Amino acid sequence: MILLAMVAFAVASAIVLSKVSKGLSWFYLASPWTWTSSLGAFSSLPYSSHRVIDKRKQMTKEFINLERILDNESVMKRGKPRDESLEKIEASLARARALIREAMLNTPNNTSDLQDLDYVPEGNIYTNAHAFHRSYLLMEKMFNIFVYEEGEPPLFHYGSCKNIYSMEGLFFSLMEQDKKYRTLDPDRAHVYFLPFSVVMILEHLFDPIIRDKAVMERTIVDYVRTISHKYPYWNRSIGVDHFMLSCHDWGPRATWYVKELYYNAIRALCNANTSEYFNPKKDASFPEINLITGEIVNPTASLPPSNRSVLAFFAGNLYHGKIRAVLFKHWKGRDKDVQIYETLPEGLSYNGMMKKSKYCLCPSGHEVASPRIVEAIYAECVPVLISQHYVLPFSDVLNWDSFSVQVPVSEIPNLKKILMGISEDQYLRMLEHVKQVQRYFLVNDPPKRYDVFNMIIHSIWLRRLNVRIYS
Repeated sequence: MILLAMVAFAVASAIVLSKVSKGLSWFYLASPWTWTSSLGAFSSLPYSSHRVIDKRKQMTKEFINLERILDNESVMKRGKPRDESLEKIEASLARARALIREAMLNTPNNTSDLQDLDYVPEGNIYTNAHAFHRSYLLMEKMFNIFVYEEGEPPLFHYGSCKNIYSMEGLFFSLMEQDKKYRTLDPDRAHVYFLPFSVVMILEHLFDPIIRDKAVMERTIVDYVRTISHKYPYWNRSIGVDHFMLSCHDWGPRATWYVKELYYNAIRALCNANTSEYFNPKKDASFPEINLITGEIVNPTASLPPSNRSVLAFFAGNLYHGKIRAVLFKHWKGRDKDVQIYETLPEGLSYNGMMKKSKYCLCPSGHEVASPRIVEAIYAECVPVLISQHYVLPFSDVLNWDSFSVQVPVSEIPNLKKILMGISEDQYLRMLEHVKQVQRYFLVNDPPKRYDVFNMIIHSIWLRRLNVRIYS
């Protein structure tokens, strides 16, 4: 049965991609661990030599041929009227792609053309700081998002801003108030937001006893049908310039019921699990942040490295996924340097333990995402990531190897050996990088440049750059 399901999925994918390819062209500026394009990986590009200049000229010629807008004759042959608003959108995106690709080939010191008095990204925490900076400034200057107004709260345009799913509600709230990216003119939009809340659908319609998942199917299918009948934009692109966002474990499941939403649309998810068909070339991973009371809590002063007496720390539910069971089996109560708790003893606080630890363990639970990653970054504790099939948030631009330790599940028995094998100099460099990346995980209301809201928007911007829609 599993084999048949996989075959069916592959066939369905082939069918949808075949349909899409008739009106779309894919570029893949974004990818899971490093930005890629037809030029190759950002992080592997040479930055000097005549070969780079020649390569740039060659790629510029190829790019012009690749990105040219269809002329009147080609449109007439297809028997379709021109969509001038779409062509303007695609022309602007073509220019953005060209500028980002140019930034990929520029020397890291050549930043005179990127005027930014607030902040200039640089250093090892990025896969390519110059390209990211260029992309971010372009996003701020030109990116337009249209939010469909159909649907009533609490199922639409609203979400809870406290607990483990708080980022879903916060994004809805900030997007509703946004004046920077949001446009009220759908013809000017680069992407279209489907504002249904998976958390709210399940909270208000899902009966925990009957457990009828069809309520989610009916709600989402009806919503997509409504906007596809009222507006031309969904059918025009087969959904590729539309996005949904969810931090619920069932976020991916919510897209199963509309094949274009599942295969084509941008899915911004906390549960970014490739084994559940998260596709990093079109889907965006964003961090899970647990605002327990709904109050925005950002980093406070932490202890200096010399006062961090605990090598590694974790506290959490044992019965929350297979990875934690392995962690508890090998380390709970076995070593004073690796402190593992299911319930903290009286007198110890969770935040206090994180701040006195060098490394904070962040094993996946039932799903791949964990709020402990951001909690560790806030506490200036180097996160130790123990997961499988997880596409890390903002990994298009952030070099997670520079500020975290990634330990395969099979290496959990060797956890202490791995951490003790990291030199003090290397640990201090990672710690400094943790401090530097904090800005990208901060929650602000109203949003501030380079904070988590803007980084989510940037991840969606990159996915839109990955596709070319013909008129």
